[in-house]
Amino acid sequence: MSEHILAGLFLCAKDLAAIVLDQAAVRWRRRVNPTLAGATLGILGLGAIGAEVARWAAALGMRVIGTKRQPTALPGVEQVYAPAETARVLAESDYLLLPSTAETRGIIDKGALARMKPTAFVLNFGRGDLVVDADLVGAVRERRIAGAVLDVFRTEPLPAEHPFWTTPGIVVLPHVGGLHPRRDAIVAGLWVDNLERFLAGRPLLQVVDRSRGY
Repeated sequence: MSEHILAGLFLCAKDLAAIVLDQAAVRWRRRVNPTLAGATLGILGLGAIGAEVARWAAALGMRVIGTKRQPTALPGVEQVYAPAETARVLAESDYLLLPSTAETRGIIDKGALARMKPTAFVLNFGRGDLVVDADLVGAVRERRIAGAVLDVFRTEPLPAEHPFWTTPGIVVLPHVGGLHPRRDAIVAGLWVDNLERFLAGRPLLQVVDRSRGY
């Protein structure tokens, strides 16, 4: 997941999708692209994935800020805010990574998008219903934000008539962020390990709090 999110950041910063389209059209068009170094990555929800992305982003020279239910310091994160400070993260971010909890449904709407920079990008690898689709399409088409990379959607597969497909500035990924070539083996190994721990009365690994959704 972290690597796919980093790929999304490079897609945005280096305009890679447009460069691939230029090749298909046999078009030589050079660009001066911004650097990720020095840019601000805002992470709404510094859980396990968010913290890992923060570590990699900081290594690239990015300034990382974000929100967390318990706003304790994290490696690579300049400032951790409580969720009540979300508007501040929206306003400061050049790239915004969304959370993945059910209680943040519809968090990216007209109001949230209006707080963002016109040069900012939204990256959604969490849940499709975090975004109000029409509001995001309108913001990108009207250049109120620069664009978005989306890997999750309210309906999957994404319907052919959905405007995400045809809105310049929005990159659609087919929900591949969490896939791994050894996923089944890793999950099976974790299950066996946890079974042994359960039988021995030891704490389990990767425990999910169903009330929190992660």
